[in-house]
Amino acid sequence: MSDSLENTNLRERMERLQKLVEFSEHCQKQIQDMYDALGWSPDYDPDKEPMELCPYDPSHRVPVRSMEKHKASCYLRKTGYSSEEQAEMCDPSASYINTSVRSFTMDKNLQNQVILQARSAAPLMKMEGVFWQGQYSYHPVDVPQNHKRAVCDLTVADRLALYDHVIAVLNQEKANAATSGNDELYIDLVSQLKKAEQQNEPKTHLELMAEMRDYKRRRQSYRAKNVHITKKSYTEVIREVIQVHSEELARQWKEEHEEDANEEEAREGTSQRSRRSNERRSLSSESRRSRSRRHRSREKSRDKESKKNKRKRDSRSPEGRHRDSKKKKKRKVERGRSDS
Repeated sequence: MSDSLENTNLRERMERLQKLVEFSEHCQKQIQDMYDALGWSPDYDPDKEPMELCPYDPSHRVPVRSMEKHKASCYLRKTGYSSEEQAEMCDPSASYINTSVRSFTMDKNLQNQVILQARSAAPLMKMEGVFWQGQYSYHPVDVPQNHKRAVCDLTVADRLALYDHVIAVLNQEKANAATSGNDELYIDLVSQLKKAEQQNEPKTHLELMAEMRDYKRRRQSYRAKNVHITKKSYTEVIREVIQVHSEELARQWKEEHEEDANEEEAREGTSQRSRRSNERRSLSSESRRSRSRRHRSREKSRDKESKKNKRKRDSRSPEGRHRDSKKKKKRKVERGRSDS
């Protein structure tokens, strides 16, 4: 009996559970039908931010507010830039806001077009001082984001062509801005004023500004300009005049004194030079006289020695004369060496 009661209780419980499951499924189906009819979603959360797919990687779902930043970093990552290189990069456009510095943005198509134009204008063969067509890149590359990638991806000729293009564009923009800003300078204001007076039309802002300018000019021309002089007394004005004249006289006296001092120094220099030259001349004349005296004494001594030798030669034997001749020859040779 106990087993049969337990079986009946278990069967009843299973039936009730099945009915509850069927009821919950029916309710869930009704709720889903209601969502479908209203176009709602059961996962909708008003506080949750909307998500978007990244155009460079479909597996990335990013909030809408940070999509631009994610696209920039994801594009750099796909093109081979490491996280360290991305950390070193910065956007310089923020520094040029509200400044006179002009900026230029280069994209891939424009870069390829500039390189193609430069390559077509270059010569076919190598020439000294000019880039030829073989020095330009043939395949389009992405715009480099740092100096390392620019050196690796672009040749020297490519970089020069891009530099020339950017400089030409910025100079053209500067010239256009200058011409547009100077248009008002070439307007005939007099003719416009006469025409406005004839037609009795209301004056424009430019005409009113021109009238105000002329009024200020007339006011300045009729009023006293040197107010700091007109407010001073006669004594103060004369004192300033005397001070100016005295300063000018002191300056002139100082210049004259300096000129006199320079002339005295020049005279002293010339006198010292003349003294030195005279001393040198006297020394040279004395040295010449001493040399002449020495030469004369040497000649006299030689004449005396020659006379003595002649006397000895006459009194000696033929052998002695032969010895004397040898000695004489030897002396001549030694004198020739010493003179040379």
